[in-house]
Amino acid sequence: MKAKEIRENTLPELNEQLAKLKEELFNLRFQLAINQLENPMRIAAVKKDIARVKTIIRETEIKNSANA
Repeated sequence: MKAKEIRENTLPELNEQLAKLKEELFNLRFQLAINQLENPMRIAAVKKDIARVKTIIRETEIKNSANA
């Protein structure tokens, strides 16, 4: 997922996307614990996606507060 693609979403969509990514990370960690994880690199990718979404949410909040 690219930052450019994430920026096109609205704030509610970003929050929904963040919740989905957190749920996916939980499921991946659970699979890792029971030794059923096929691609361990997916955990790192999901963590990076979560960070990207959080960063863009924060940028949007700052931009909105500066305009107010």
